[in-house]
Amino acid sequence: MADVYNNAARELGREIALKGWGVIYGGDRAGLMGHLADGACSAGGKVVGIMPSRMMKPEVVNERCDEMVEARDMRHRKEMLEHRCDAMIALPGGLGTLEEFFEVVVGRQLGFHHKPIVLLNIAGYYDPLLAMIEHGVELRFIKPECRNLFFVADSVRRAIGYLSDFDAK
Repeated sequence: MADVYNNAARELGREIALKGWGVIYGGDRAGLMGHLADGACSAGGKVVGIMPSRMMKPEVVNERCDEMVEARDMRHRKEMLEHRCDAMIALPGGLGTLEEFFEVVVGRQLGFHHKPIVLLNIAGYYDPLLAMIEHGVELRFIKPECRNLFFVADSVRRAIGYLSDFDAK
């Protein structure tokens, strides 16, 4: 994985901790979310992991988490994550990240929550996805106002700034 993504994840974790906010995530050591948790821990932040019981193995669980919560399955995990968080940030990621991002965006669209959502578009990672959303708007499959359901940040600084401003409202 490119250093630009790993560095951004660690920086985001660090900045979240420095703001006095906590990190709630899947609880493992792997990938960008592992780097995010490490960044938060290194800055003295609180980190909570929520993981399905069948995945809770010593080689997977991030032992630096202040709290590990066991979920029944992935659906339960997502429900718990959404319930316990105050905001959502999608780092560059795979299919699971995309699925979780769209679930919380649609939840906001339908009024199930009003929490801020940030798509962290490091190094243009999400440019093709954003182009697809624009394509859906152009063809009238997606309402133009849906663009306002989430904020696209091209840097950790802009993501934290948006969340700070949102929090202040």
